[in-house]
Amino acid sequence: MSGSARAAADVRLEGVEKSFDGKTRVVDRVDLVVEPGEFFALLGPSGCGKTTTLRMIAGFETPDHGRITVGGEDVTHMPVHRRDMGMIFQSYALFPHRTVAENVAFGLRMRGLDKGEIKAQVTQSLRQVALAGYEDRRPAQLSGGQQQRVALARAIVIRPRVLLCDEPLAALDRKLRQSMQFELKGLQQQLGITTIFVTHDQEEAMTVSDRIAVMNAGSIEQIGTAREIYDRPRTRFVSDFIGEINLFAGEWRDGTFVAHGTALPGPPGARSGTGTIALRPERMRLTDGAAALRGTIRSKVFVSGQMIYRVALQDGREVIAKEVDSHAARPVGTDVGIDWNQSDVVILND
Repeated sequence: MSGSARAAADVRLEGVEKSFDGKTRVVDRVDLVVEPGEFFALLGPSGCGKTTTLRMIAGFETPDHGRITVGGEDVTHMPVHRRDMGMIFQSYALFPHRTVAENVAFGLRMRGLDKGEIKAQVTQSLRQVALAGYEDRRPAQLSGGQQQRVALARAIVIRPRVLLCDEPLAALDRKLRQSMQFELKGLQQQLGITTIFVTHDQEEAMTVSDRIAVMNAGSIEQIGTAREIYDRPRTRFVSDFIGEINLFAGEWRDGTFVAHGTALPGPPGARSGTGTIALRPERMRLTDGAAALRGTIRSKVFVSGQMIYRVALQDGREVIAKEVDSHAARPVGTDVGIDWNQSDVVILND
């Protein structure tokens, strides 16, 4: 770990709850552990409680119930300025009338450092975000990406134990946003700062994070690595929110899953009752021979080296299948079989 950061701290939430009207819980009994030096994402749609959770960790909101600790220290009711955290906002929150150097130095001045130490640390932080030589410019003279780098430099210059990021890249265009994702991840790894990153963008969360918590209606539905959440979603919400997926509702009969009267390949086991199974489009195989399902190609589109097919099944439902483009795409209107490996089936907890 670089000497530019203090020892990274773990962050723990235990039974944290928050409501603003006394009735509806915006955050509902959240339990969470972020390991020291981890890049952790809170992912979910608007209104799911992820930003409120971040604001409680930062100290801008106080939980109604529960406990928050950082490095073993209870910070639940601790003022913001004593929590030793850096924060980056979507809006950058830079002082427009101050120079880049003055913006970055703000937190150091509040801590009472002498001018020589402030200048040295500001220079180092700007070098780390590739803005050396920009010290005397104003925010209005910078691009969006450069302004976000200034906000990042201001957050890391105080050497926080924890870095909190609230949709920090949402205002950038797609290409710049993708570039900044890798830059932010690289800098976080270099400094070793425990980072909690709020986003509604699935691709962004899966690109930068060591682990992800998927939130829905104030609760955490699943925590895991990007691959774990993508390959093995536990709930219908997670499976549908993370990427594209085909869902089959049905019932278990003697260990076999039956949907719309058709027995579908799935993991063997003693199960009963109704349920839902899920399959990622790239796990489905189109074939000319015998298969679990049959249908007709309704449409196709080429995206990023893959041919994506929409296939109308014989009962009227549609599924999505993806194949690596081989320059021999199947024509629209073709009758095809659809098959998959049993091990690729995910059983959801409805």
